[in-house]
Amino acid sequence: MSSPTPGQTTSMKPAATPTALQNRMGVLKSPESSKALHTIALLVRNAPGVLVRVSMVFSRRGYNIESLVVSPGAKTGFSRMTVTCSGDPAILEQMIKQLTKLVDVVHALDHTATDRFETEIALIKIRCAGDVRRDVLEIAEHFNARVVDYAAQSLILRVFGASDKLDAIISLLDEERIVELVRSGKIVMARALEVT
Repeated sequence: MSSPTPGQTTSMKPAATPTALQNRMGVLKSPESSKALHTIALLVRNAPGVLVRVSMVFSRRGYNIESLVVSPGAKTGFSRMTVTCSGDPAILEQMIKQLTKLVDVVHALDHTATDRFETEIALIKIRCAGDVRRDVLEIAEHFNARVVDYAAQSLILRVFGASDKLDAIISLLDEERIVELVRSGKIVMARALEVT
């Protein structure tokens, strides 16, 4: 690394290198995870056993569920599932047909290539005090993250946006300082009047 010239500033951290935390979180792609990610949205009846039946279809087809979000639908008695998964794209269409045939599944749609809005939220607890806190707050400001809890030796950041944005802020924060990390998983909605 060359020394800075007069008037040039240095970054507070050397170029990012792979870390164990990034590997655990899937930020770095392993050969196994090089399969394309797909976003599947399902509308299901809110009944016992639906989640098990849906996850079994993914499992039987060799798909790994990267994230799963289930929430109440707009109508009482129905729920929305958003599944981010990786697997062989050649069998995706067949898998979606199988999901649609399940009892209690109203419809299942692949939103991977559709015009959609998607977002995710993360809570990041960071051990920091003094000068380190200032550096963390600068990173948080750059990513529009909000501090939702201040303590003498730590703080909690809430950040939301595209998954890539969350991956980026996590990669900039020092692995040794991240105490806890919780991610919601991706949620998606088709734009305009298209069905999700």
